[in-house]
Amino acid sequence: MFDVLIVGGGVSGISCALVLGSARNKSFVTDKRIVIFTHQKTSSLQEALFNNAYGIAPGKLGSELLEESTEHLSKAYPHITQIPDEKVLKIEGQFPEFTVITNKNSYQTKTIVIGIGSANTFAIDGLMHYVEPHQKSLPEKQRIQLKNNDHKVAEGIYVIGTLAGWRSQLAIAAGSGAAVATDILTLWNDGVQTHAHDSIR
Repeated sequence: MFDVLIVGGGVSGISCALVLGSARNKSFVTDKRIVIFTHQKTSSLQEALFNNAYGIAPGKLGSELLEESTEHLSKAYPHITQIPDEKVLKIEGQFPEFTVITNKNSYQTKTIVIGIGSANTFAIDGLMHYVEPHQKSLPEKQRIQLKNNDHKVAEGIYVIGTLAGWRSQLAIAAGSGAAVATDILTLWNDGVQTHAHDSIR
């Protein structure tokens, strides 16, 4: 049983995992089991070039960023399990006992975070009734989002990045993933507001 399972190895998913990973020394996080599916083949970053993203050197390719970000996560927070070659097909159950079924295995988790982009090819059984037209995308692009209230789809299910209804900007997607990570940390901290910062002090 995982405490949180993140679906998506793009900007929002990795950002969420990094913030959760960085909180590992907090007393309410030390025993938590975290997994992320880092399937990246359909990520919009595969064709991206960044000249306007905060903290990223101009000319950075999205394909490079995808590789570097999973390596960063692995080296900095090896306690987070990465599963690179599985695609989520179905979600069953309800909070706090979900079953996530992939093309190869099934996993049990208390909380789910979905961050796999807003293409209308979205096809995770168990979540389809939450699908609606994307509110901040051109209609002709036929993008979709999951119905949510401040990233929360249902008890124990969160959506991040463009699939949460945000515009397709790296900084927005990263912030969305980080925001949900702090929401989860706050839940683990018995509702006391929290975040995860590193410091040189």
